[in-house]
Amino acid sequence: MRLNGFNSLEHIWMASDFDGAFAQYVRVPASEIFAVDCNWTDIELATIPCAYGTAENLVQHAKISDSDRVLVTGASGGVGSAVVQLVKRCGAGVTAVAGQAKMAAIRALGADKTIVRGTNLVDALGQSSIDVVIDNVGGENFAQLLKLLVRGGRYVSSGAIAGPMVFMDLRDLYLKDLSLTGCTAWNETVFPNLIGYIERDEIRPLVANTYHLKDISVAHQNFIKKKHVGNFVLIPPAPD
Repeated sequence: MRLNGFNSLEHIWMASDFDGAFAQYVRVPASEIFAVDCNWTDIELATIPCAYGTAENLVQHAKISDSDRVLVTGASGGVGSAVVQLVKRCGAGVTAVAGQAKMAAIRALGADKTIVRGTNLVDALGQSSIDVVIDNVGGENFAQLLKLLVRGGRYVSSGAIAGPMVFMDLRDLYLKDLSLTGCTAWNETVFPNLIGYIERDEIRPLVANTYHLKDISVAHQNFIKKKHVGNFVLIPPAPD
């Protein structure tokens, strides 16, 4: 949730800029409330705001078209799995990187090709073989991602779960006319678009597990193990 206008880059995000994301009750401005006409459960709808909002923002910034070849890193996480669905919704080709045990689940989301995390991506795919990289991983493989991009290719990121400090050969950037974009502030159309996708049955929720709010520490411990595909949902106590 952000507390000022979509059109400003100076968003203020709950859980990032201030506490409260795990509160039982939250008060928000009416402008932050959206009606959704669907048969999803509350638990399923809870997977959408953070993971799918971030993913849709990445897809919009990357300007995905149906002719693009897109590489998605961290494809089994909440954001990554949403990106796979949203990119396929655009008609583009998806190559997804994830752990070996999660390959079947990622293919079921629509990935055209899966690559086991830790594989040398340049060896597996070849240089200049990808139009767009959507990356929330970073880390030591970052330099490979730029090698994969075609001339004029686009790289977008909203995270660095494998490490924020990366090596980059600037020659890849300027000789290939690459565009590198950071994506935190959402475009105004992000959430209305998602509601439309839900209501037209163009995406589906990915609930990996649910936990009662009192078991939040267990949820965090299991999240860190990274054995799941999709999202964890916390269930607050019933109102008194």
